[in-house]
Amino acid sequence: MNSLKKNMVIAGGSGLVGRHFVSGINLEQYNVYVLTRTKKPVKAGINYIVWDPSKLYIDPSLPDADIIINLAGEGIADQRWTHNRKIQLLESRTQSAKTLVHWIKTKHFRPSLCIGASAVGYYGHRGDELLTESSSPGKEFMSDICLQWEKANSELKELSDRFVLLRIGIVLSKYGGALPKLLMTKNFGFLSYFGDGRQYYPWIHIRDLSNIMKEAIENNAMSGIYNAVAPQEITNKDCMVSVQQRLKNIFLILPVPAIFLKLALGSMSKVVLNSNRVIPQRLLEEGFRFLFSDFGLAVKDVTEGNENTF
Repeated sequence: MNSLKKNMVIAGGSGLVGRHFVSGINLEQYNVYVLTRTKKPVKAGINYIVWDPSKLYIDPSLPDADIIINLAGEGIADQRWTHNRKIQLLESRTQSAKTLVHWIKTKHFRPSLCIGASAVGYYGHRGDELLTESSSPGKEFMSDICLQWEKANSELKELSDRFVLLRIGIVLSKYGGALPKLLMTKNFGFLSYFGDGRQYYPWIHIRDLSNIMKEAIENNAMSGIYNAVAPQEITNKDCMVSVQQRLKNIFLILPVPAIFLKLALGSMSKVVLNSNRVIPQRLLEEGFRFLFSDFGLAVKDVTEGNENTF
C-alpha cells in the first residue's frame, strides 16, 4: 500500500450512514479499514477487519490509524424496547468506543483525528425550546444512552490530537433509514402524523451528513460537538405535508393518537412523539454549506425514482 496514504478506520462502516460515507472516500488518499464482525475479503479497495466489541477484540493485523470514525450502534427503532433490547442499544454504543480506546492504548499510537457519533436524543423531549450544542441533556432513556455514548467516546478525545462529536438527527436516504417508517401507511392510501404532529423532527440528508464528516477530516479547525441536522426546523405534521406534495395518489393525512402509539410501542413511542427543536448552530457559524436545507427538496431527492421503495 502507498505509505503516503493515511489509514482510516471506520466502526459501523456497514450501516446506512457508514456505507454511504465509505462509498465517497478518495482511495487515492486513504487506506480504508472497516471493522466487521465477520471475515470479508477486500472489496472495491476497502479492507474489512474482524472485531468483537463484547471482548474488546480487534484483529491485530489492523495497522495504526491516522483517522478513526466510530458510527457503531444498534438501530434505535428496529425493535421494541424490552429490558434486554435497552441493554443492547446501550452496550452496542459504549463497547465499540471502549474497544477502540483499548486498541489505541495497547498499540501505543495517537490518531490525528477521532470522530464519534451521538444523536439528538441527547436533548430529550423539549417542546418548542430551541436547542443548540450548548443545551443541557434530557432526563429519559434516550438521553441517558446518548450521555453514556458520549462519555465512552470522550475517552477517544483524550487519546487523539483532535476530536469531533456529531449529534445526528433523522437521516434521510434513498436506501432506508427513518423515512420508510414515517411513511408506513402510504400503501393504504394515506399518510399519518403522530400525536398532535406539533413535535419537531430534526433531520438531515445523508449526503450532507457525509459531507460534514468529510469537512471534519479536511478542516483542522473543526473540533468539539456539532449538531448534525439541517437548518430547517419542521414539525412532524409539516413533514407529512411536504411528503404528500411529492407522492402521487396520497390525498389524506390522518393523525395516529399518542395513546395508540404508547400501547403499541411502549416507551419506544417517544422516538416519534418527542419534540427536538435542534439547530446546527456551530455548523452555520463556521460556514458549512448544506446541499439540502429544505425538507421537501430532500424528500424529493431521496424518493426520485424510488416511489415504490417508500
